Amino acid sequence: MSDSTQRYTITAALPYTNGPIHIGHLAGVYVPADIYARFLRMQGYDVAFVCGSDEHGVPITIKAKKEGVSPKDIVDKYHGIIKKSFKDFGVSFDNYSRTSADVHHDTASAFFKKMYEDGKFIEETTNQLYDEEAKQFLADRFVTGTCPKCGNEEAYGDQCESCGTSLNATDLINPKSTFSGATPTLRETRHWFLPLDQYEGWLKEWILEGHKADWKSNVYGQVKSWIDDGLRARAVTRDLDWGIPVPVEGAEGKVLYVWFDAPIGYISSTKEWAKREGKDWEAYWKDENTKLIHFIGKDNIVFHCIIFPVMLKAHGDFILPQNVPANEFLNLEGKKLSTSKNWAVWLHEYLEDFPGQQDVLRYVLTANAPETKDNDFTWKDFQARNNNELVAIFGNFINRVVVLTNKYYGGLVPQPQKLSKIDEQTIAELKAYPAVIASSIEKYRFREAQAELMNLARLGNKYLADEEPWKLIKTDADRVQSIMYVALQIASALATLSEPFLPFTSVKLKGMLKFSAAENRLESNEKSQWDKISTREALLPAGHQIGKAELLFSKIEDEQIEKQLEKLEATKSANAAEAGKVEPQKDTASFEEFTKMDLRVGTIIEAHKMPKTKKLMVIKVDTGLDQRTVVSGIAEYFKAEDIIGKKVTVLANLAPRKLRGVESQGMILMTENAQGKLVFVNPDEDGVEPGATIN
Repeated sequence: MSDSTQRYTITAALPYTNGPIHIGHLAGVYVPADIYARFLRMQGYDVAFVCGSDEHGVPITIKAKKEGVSPKDIVDKYHGIIKKSFKDFGVSFDNYSRTSADVHHDTASAFFKKMYEDGKFIEETTNQLYDEEAKQFLADRFVTGTCPKCGNEEAYGDQCESCGTSLNATDLINPKSTFSGATPTLRETRHWFLPLDQYEGWLKEWILEGHKADWKSNVYGQVKSWIDDGLRARAVTRDLDWGIPVPVEGAEGKVLYVWFDAPIGYISSTKEWAKREGKDWEAYWKDENTKLIHFIGKDNIVFHCIIFPVMLKAHGDFILPQNVPANEFLNLEGKKLSTSKNWAVWLHEYLEDFPGQQDVLRYVLTANAPETKDNDFTWKDFQARNNNELVAIFGNFINRVVVLTNKYYGGLVPQPQKLSKIDEQTIAELKAYPAVIASSIEKYRFREAQAELMNLARLGNKYLADEEPWKLIKTDADRVQSIMYVALQIASALATLSEPFLPFTSVKLKGMLKFSAAENRLESNEKSQWDKISTREALLPAGHQIGKAELLFSKIEDEQIEKQLEKLEATKSANAAEAGKVEPQKDTASFEEFTKMDLRVGTIIEAHKMPKTKKLMVIKVDTGLDQRTVVSGIAEYFKAEDIIGKKVTVLANLAPRKLRGVESQGMILMTENAQGKLVFVNPDEDGVEPGATIN
């Protein structure tokens, strides 16, 4: 353990207030962050665990436009839902703020102004995408298109959520406005940029050399790839009417870009908390003895490992993050979670459907956490883990111990007689668990840490099953006293060690065991509640009075699970019906515009999946004119060997673009069927030959 005076600032990614919290957010960010914060507090560390609602993101304005209300209406609605959900779920933020708060506007404006006055920005007039129909510039998520890195056809103008690449809107292939669906044009506008390229050398030294050993491989790998590709200046302002106004003259109608203002929300949230608690906020952001840890999902790696650190470095007054333990994504029943398609388990709905069972969801999400790769949540697994692990192992052990102690000794911890070899061995194993669990938590291996907690419950179950006090009570009462004494020490350790993972269970179990001020008080040789498990001879001394047995966990019945699966089936049906709707006709194209497109029939003669990508297929097509390479994002829908010989429709005169280093010389026309599966626009009729034009 570190010095107990160590200070930690722990941040959890600010959730967009364009919808409620779902299990993907919890598994990726908030549950691991809460485990870590609770654990550190138990060690006696000084912890500031902060978060808040991100209320200036473009998804909010899109949601407001869709619902016909103002952005403020949207953020007020979802900020309330999110904040209450977190509180009810037991996420132990020291402060949960919002970026519409005055303290945040002031903090973000002052941050920008100092960097501006110090000459840290470059000012440029550039061409940016503009929607002629909507009469406005298109910032980040107002644009979608094909990712130039992985071929994902639903990439946003700021980032591809499929491969994690950070983008500019002008990088997208075939960009479209999310307002009108129109193809945007380029128009000049003036903005301020953060010159990331000027910090490339420093980032290589700080990250690639300084954090190679201690950052998670998925984080380090994505950051290295981004730096190796070469850094470019990135705009910090946008032409929008929703956000924090740029605090310099001549910037009317411009706001701080959300990726610039949002991470500053960690600082403003800390300020808000410190003022309320009478603390000095600067100690948590400017003292080199403070460790700054960011908990995020993989789609935020670049922002927290490159862009925000460059902002902090350029500003000059702040510490840098020590670690950014980002998780991968959680899927639901085999499909990617989607807010827009309602394919999610929403936290506020879970809390209504499973009252008092917060810890069950925490347990399952941690047991199945996407720490190194994407993982899948299923309701059947949720039920099995509750019934077969929490109920049958943890709950069963505690129930046996408390019931037998009350039955045999009126609830008093018995005086142990001579301890047997198995007793001493069991106590020795018990005393080793705090260090084992702590080591895993300190390495951000929360799945592993929780598994060790359950192993301690298994140790208790096995010990009771092997020693069988219910049989010995008639023949060797002295021996039963020792057995129950040892079992009660395990139960007491579980009450403490479960707190980071299962906080509601921990409180309930401590109440059942009647932990008093005496049990919580530390001796002079004990640094923390955690340490006392390894150092004390007895956690619950002989003669201590415990309470009556209560069930820690309840069995989840098939009917409850069927109800959740029916809810998802209804969502699936609604999405299929929506997908089956015919899209409205696009704007009229002139005959001259149409004739510019050279559509040809082609035959696929070669195909292979592009290495290290999920979606990209490299295809060679005989167009009748030539044999050309087309890179298409269809690898998730087709096997290479199955499409060779297929006739396809090709846009032959599309300007070539490089995808992962391979030049794509055209586009194959595709569409989606009623099930949402990608299919070819099929010209496979008798007598149609490669090179035939589509008229």
